[in-house]
Amino acid sequence: MPPTPEADEELDLRGVICPYNFVKTKLKLETMEPGQILAVILDEGEPIRNVPRSVTDDGHTVLSQEPHAHSYRVTIRRRSGP
Repeated sequence: MPPTPEADEELDLRGVICPYNFVKTKLKLETMEPGQILAVILDEGEPIRNVPRSVTDDGHTVLSQEPHAHSYRVTIRRRSGP
């Protein structure tokens, strides 16, 4: 498996509840260029179940989900187009 590319931006959303963590992720992705990579730090539980699914539903690509000190680091490639 190839290594996960380095993130262009990072967003720490530990302690942010659903659905605000998805909204903040979506807004950040909208400010980025197509193909850029966003790393998001999410809490265990609902956030790690819901945010990756929701960004995938929006057309972005989840590249990885890695455990990261009682949370997860999710890397997302911004979709092409608006």
